[in-house]
Amino acid sequence: MDKTVSRGSVKGTITPPSSKSYAQRAIALSLLAEGQTILRNIEFCKDTRSALKCIEALGAKVTFIDDSTLSIEGGLHPTSDTLYVGESGLATRLFTPIASLCSSPINIKGEGTLLYRPMTMMIEPLRALGVSVRDGGGYLPIEVQGPIHGGSVRVDGSVSSQFITGLLLALPMAEEDTTLYVDDAVSTPYIDMTIDTARRFGIEIMHNEGDYSEFFIEGGQKYTATDIAIEGDWSGASTMLVAGAIAGEVTVNNISTLSRQADTAICRALERAGAGIIIEHDSITTSKRELRAFEFDATHCPDLFPALAALAAAAEGESRIIGTSRLRHKESDRAETIRSEYEKLGIKVDLSEDNVMKIQGGEIHPAEVFSHNDHRIAMSLAASALRCEGEVKITAAECVEKSYPDFFNDLDSIIL
Repeated sequence: MDKTVSRGSVKGTITPPSSKSYAQRAIALSLLAEGQTILRNIEFCKDTRSALKCIEALGAKVTFIDDSTLSIEGGLHPTSDTLYVGESGLATRLFTPIASLCSSPINIKGEGTLLYRPMTMMIEPLRALGVSVRDGGGYLPIEVQGPIHGGSVRVDGSVSSQFITGLLLALPMAEEDTTLYVDDAVSTPYIDMTIDTARRFGIEIMHNEGDYSEFFIEGGQKYTATDIAIEGDWSGASTMLVAGAIAGEVTVNNISTLSRQADTAICRALERAGAGIIIEHDSITTSKRELRAFEFDATHCPDLFPALAALAAAAEGESRIIGTSRLRHKESDRAETIRSEYEKLGIKVDLSEDNVMKIQGGEIHPAEVFSHNDHRIAMSLAASALRCEGEVKITAAECVEKSYPDFFNDLDSIIL
């Protein structure tokens, strides 16, 4: 699908989809909890549907109550020897440790760009915990056979926190206690999200506050079924908030700055850039002002890079965004993708400095750009197109279905 976006002011209110990061964690724990869990305010994007397929293959019974509510009868009793994780990196690194609770072999298979994303950080830690692992040279497909044991294990956290999430959620069901040592943890707000979700299902994961290098997980615990509403997605909201800051005024509902989601950090970036921003209990409003160049460290919130690129492109001067090392193994090489596509729009993006993206703000030129099948890139380019004197044609724009299926409908609804 191609999508053409042209210059326009925006004004209105939108409600983003629910957080797929929270949703996938809650879906996984609904599998592990004996009894019936109710999940409310679910957005059935591609990644969420992949997670649902995984828990059904592992024994859960999923019932659709309405278009945003699920009933899940838990119980880890595999009905298939294969998990299809789609193109979801989180589902891969989350469900591989959970599948390792099973004594029968389970294959984890993916598709698309996920087949080129590294999974090496999982292999040796799982083996150290007693899991038999057969892998494709550090990439999918992977076969695991448990049951996973407790004990003491060290994990490289420098690439992603997603595998740490999988271990933290699986190991409470191991027979033995576990001490998990993490080197160079990144995206630590996502670890907070994991611990919070486990707590809602009755599980305590111990670590020193502010220290993500050591965790203690008591074995033999049991998850408790619950009734939970999934909060709005800050990742999807961030692009809409930037759209308001560069092209008019937008109010985003069902989000709170008290959320543990990493991408609440977009508010700090907007403030540094000089955007108008009003923060209320469960909504944020941004409005257009003269924007200035800013510096921002996105190491722990790498999914914000595309939205930050749109913001920086609209700011006067050169902005510096730190953390490009986190972008190599996303749906695309996001640093290079941002550079190539924004340069088509007339925006200079400099990646010559290690771990830094420098963006020189300026006018947006008409162009045809490519999403690289990356949902966040497509959304970023659409926001920047609002400043174009002509039209910007985004090819492969259907990729937004991965996280925000109604993105373009919502954007069109607020363009004046």
